[in-house]
Amino acid sequence: MKKQTVLITGASSGIGKANALRFQAAGWNVAATMRRPPAQSELPDLTLLPLDVTDPASIEAAIAEAERLLGPLDAIVNNADYGLVGPFEAATDEQIRRQFETNVFGLMNVVRAVLPGMRQRRVGVIINVAYMGGRITFPLYYLYHGTKWAIEGFSE
Repeated sequence: MKKQTVLITGASSGIGKANALRFQAAGWNVAATMRRPPAQSELPDLTLLPLDVTDPASIEAAIAEAERLLGPLDAIVNNADYGLVGPFEAATDEQIRRQFETNVFGLMNVVRAVLPGMRQRRVGVIINVAYMGGRITFPLYYLYHGTKWAIEGFSE
């Protein structure tokens, strides 16, 4: 049986890194992506690729390289994000846009890039990580929660 291949965004730390290690332990080929892969990594024996979800060319390049090295993608885990915390009135237009560009539009760009191949092969699983921030809220996390609620709606 062919090993399945997963591409994981935001795999440099936290849940993304844990997912990469879990998929590896389950016998998958793993393309662990992050904006700047380190020269030495705590993710041994994984394919580390640069991917910035806010850059469509970076997304296309990472997907092409993952498929060249590991084969067609069977699954993706959209995990890349960050949280802007603080009073809403203190957030600049640039900060608000960056929060949504990364957490929402970046995720959508990755999905749009992998869908044609998955549809053609009639196989594929897309996992969009929204955390509990897409279900409940905390003070001062307004923008972060807004992005996670958007991901929940998009994923549904």
